[in-house]
Amino acid sequence: MQIHSTYKYARISAFKARELTREIQGLPVAAALDIVTFSPKKAAALVGKTLKSAIANAEHNANLSVDSLVVKEATVGEGPTSKRFQPKARGSAGPILKRTSHIRIILSDDAPVKTREEKGKSKPKAKKSVATQESK
Repeated sequence: MQIHSTYKYARISAFKARELTREIQGLPVAAALDIVTFSPKKAAALVGKTLKSAIANAEHNANLSVDSLVVKEATVGEGPTSKRFQPKARGSAGPILKRTSHIRIILSDDAPVKTREEKGKSKPKAKKSVATQESK
């Protein structure tokens, strides 16, 4: 079963919030909450609020156990941008874009669980240079 929660019009750019949502995707809820809690970024508070809302939805609406939940999908889409102007030299104006985003988290109780170690091992290893191999 899938449970979702959405935080619309969050006052942070989608680019900055995506960095954190990529980290928690595929992790169990307890591990995702740990990452969000100890992250110093502004996005951590907003993503944490959305994650806790999704957990509460799973407990209250679907009667699911928190221990079995996994973050199946965590996405951040762009919301509307407010356009403002700041005065510049010689009577000109410079644009200021105040970006917003929509944070969406989907929890599932039937997704495969990844651990942090498994998530790190999926990266391909860099090839050794020819110079280092010849010197051996």
